Amino acid sequence: MLLMGAFFTQSCGDSETSKDPVEKAEATNEANSTIKEDDSEFIVKAASGGMMEVQAGQLAVQKAVHPRVKAFGEMLVADHTKANDELKALAATKNITVPPALGEDHQKHVNELQTKSEKDFDKEYMKIMVDDHKTDISDFEKAAEKATDPDIKAFAAKTLPVLRMHLDSAQAIKDALK
Repeated sequence: MLLMGAFFTQSCGDSETSKDPVEKAEATNEANSTIKEDDSEFIVKAASGGMMEVQAGQLAVQKAVHPRVKAFGEMLVADHTKANDELKALAATKNITVPPALGEDHQKHVNELQTKSEKDFDKEYMKIMVDDHKTDISDFEKAAEKATDPDIKAFAAKTLPVLRMHLDSAQAIKDALK
């Protein structure tokens, strides 16, 4: 009986392949985790955002014309890869499933950047990075202040200075490209 229940649960979960990876991870976490839902949602959203930063940074390394934009992309790849690894390890200890792919909004940013010509890439990339880091900082500040899990709260607080530095750099580069 137990095996049939597990099989049924697994097969039903697999039928949702059209669902956004972030939504699937959030649904799994709601069912499996003792962590408060807001904390779990923060982890899932941060994981998708971190993956987007790495993918967009890799595009910047390949496509950017301006050396500062390329350097910024390299920095994001390094910093967000490190943060993503820490986040995945934290999520694993909390039995939180992180999405295997970008959420829809984050994927739209990457798709948009992929279509930009080298001429237009730098400005669009820096615009997205400024906007995205403003959102990230807001989300991380909220988690650093209000997360109920102390490890999630500590991760958010520890990551905030790096995100703020990224925003300052992104804004300065964006302003210089005008």
